Amino acid sequence: MNGFPWRDFATGLGPSAAAALAVMLVTFAVAVYRGTHRIVDIAWGVGFTTVAVVGFLASDGAGDQGRRLLITVLTAVWGLRLAGHIARRGRGQGEDPRYERMLAKAPGHRNLYALRMVYLLQSALVWLVSLPVQAAQYVPGPMSAFALAGTALWAVGLFFETVGDAQLARFKSDPAAKGRIMDRGLWRYTRHPNYFGDCCVWWGLFLITCDALGAAAVSVVSPLVMTFLLTRGSGQRLLEQHMAERPGFAEYAARTSGFFPLPPRK
Repeated sequence: MNGFPWRDFATGLGPSAAAALAVMLVTFAVAVYRGTHRIVDIAWGVGFTTVAVVGFLASDGAGDQGRRLLITVLTAVWGLRLAGHIARRGRGQGEDPRYERMLAKAPGHRNLYALRMVYLLQSALVWLVSLPVQAAQYVPGPMSAFALAGTALWAVGLFFETVGDAQLARFKSDPAAKGRIMDRGLWRYTRHPNYFGDCCVWWGLFLITCDALGAAAVSVVSPLVMTFLLTRGSGQRLLEQHMAERPGFAEYAARTSGFFPLPPRK
């Protein structure tokens, strides 16, 4: 394991935090103007991309050039694909029911409450979860098998996200599928191929930092937090609470793995 330049890394955390905050504040202004806060979901992927680019520029000459370029490109590809997918999915729709329910209970001004509880919170989460992206910019020395394994795991994750999202979009576009549960393609093996893919992406990005013990130690919180959010936070748990009363969901859940892809149970 190579040494890790803590001073340079700490210096770069400020610009990254400012970038994440700037993306969310601009998104908040646009949301208030348009009268809908659902666009903050688009800013999630854009925020990570912006942090990666800012980190790349701020770390010029500090770490291995190949690793810096790799982590930046992988993060941008993931973030921009996700942002584009969410933008297409939400085109022409009104407020997201999640935000509508939350803001209906807001004490005081709805938009100021959204700023505190959604935008500022998400800017902090983007900064925290992107720690592997930030740390990898400062890891010295050539890439090893960790980078290869991390890139392979990232590719598996992107495949599950991209294919799972595309399959679900096609299913929802079929009028005959209205009211039915999606149980085809990747959704036959896991109830959440997109969440599983997201998890793989962030564990893959973490592995790319592991050529330096210090970078790995400070970055492991990222995939742990993301895994918690996807399985116990705002991801799988909340979505399945919403879907629990839909006809056929109980049978689907009984035969289909909740997260990791597995053969259907009989």
